[in-house]
Amino acid sequence: MCRSIKTLRPPFEESVTEDDMRAAALQYVRKISGFRRPAAHNADAFDEAVEEVAAATEKLLAALVVRGQ
Repeated sequence: MCRSIKTLRPPFEESVTEDDMRAAALQYVRKISGFRRPAAHNADAFDEAVEEVAAATEKLLAALVVRGQ
């Protein structure tokens, strides 16, 4: 796993912005696809994947329950 991945959920991070979630999604899609920037013919699929991963991240963080706070 990449050492530079930022923890996005409490109790480690109080507030997570949309930019944080999108940056994490972009990092994930880059890692999985093997492309830092996709070719023009793959750009739509790449961008769609980033948006879907960001949406799944937002849904996950909203559903998590952190005990002991």
